[in-house]
Amino acid sequence: MSDNLRLCWLNCYSPDDKSFLKDKELPAIDAMEDSIAPLDDRTTAIRGIITRFEACYHEADKEAEYIIKSIAAGHCLEQSNERSPERKKELQNTHSILSQWCNDPDIESVDLDVSGIEADELLSFIGEPNPLKIWQVERIIDRVGEALNPSQPYHRLALDLGDYGETGAHPAGQHYKDNLDFLEQTKKTIIYDTVDDRKSKVSLAMAIDMLMPCHWDFVGALVVILKAISGDTHPERPFTCCVRNIKLSPLCERLRIISNTLGAFWEGEKTTHNIDRDILASLGESTPIKRWLAASLDKTIRLHLSMPFEVDLI
Repeated sequence: MSDNLRLCWLNCYSPDDKSFLKDKELPAIDAMEDSIAPLDDRTTAIRGIITRFEACYHEADKEAEYIIKSIAAGHCLEQSNERSPERKKELQNTHSILSQWCNDPDIESVDLDVSGIEADELLSFIGEPNPLKIWQVERIIDRVGEALNPSQPYHRLALDLGDYGETGAHPAGQHYKDNLDFLEQTKKTIIYDTVDDRKSKVSLAMAIDMLMPCHWDFVGALVVILKAISGDTHPERPFTCCVRNIKLSPLCERLRIISNTLGAFWEGEKTTHNIDRDILASLGESTPIKRWLAASLDKTIRLHLSMPFEVDLI
């Protein structure tokens, strides 16, 4: 097996992670790719959307189904880049509620909610206002604001990793040289929770950096952060981000069924156990290209659902 990870697996392993060398399935799937090389543009494009797949996405099940339809069609199908109306509303209301509080911390009766949490309740998590809290909430507003308007970039507080775990990609904290005291206090505030029932911890600064607008548990993570700003650093429900605590996602079981279905297709198994027969039928006749793409998506889903998160985010 090569000591070099193929770029198409970068959403499963970081560039510095050599644990992939122990994965016995990757060489077999890579060999399937080699057997059909050179890849045409359509096949390369489909593999590209598999590389962008993330199980922590709030519509990961729909994204997997879209990829499968593209595999069946032999090309990437058209897809809207718009956020779902529900998630867009959650982001807009979060931005509005928190912005109004920063402008007037004594504000009452904001007629908005975030996924059923009324504005007054959401703001109650922050507690009594002070300059540090207002500054920290402004960073959440910036984080959400970037999702609503990409032309207004969010400046990271502590996270200096790139999209695939590469270090030093985005130097953190430099933007806040005029607020170094607030920045340091935010870094030193530690949230004590669990990852897969193991004790863990995450700094408030990292939690704000990793508040993902497209994450399945955006609202839950937001609540943990707001309570930590108030001083409640032992949440009843652990903080979620990326694949951290992915097992809590309500999409896991559906993704496992999709993975099982893909496995039955590319391995040629005749089974009806824990699969989606409609998806299996939609893939049509097996071909080497379809088998490789199905194997790639199947493996990606399984890796995401079992990926360990062994580091504390501090």
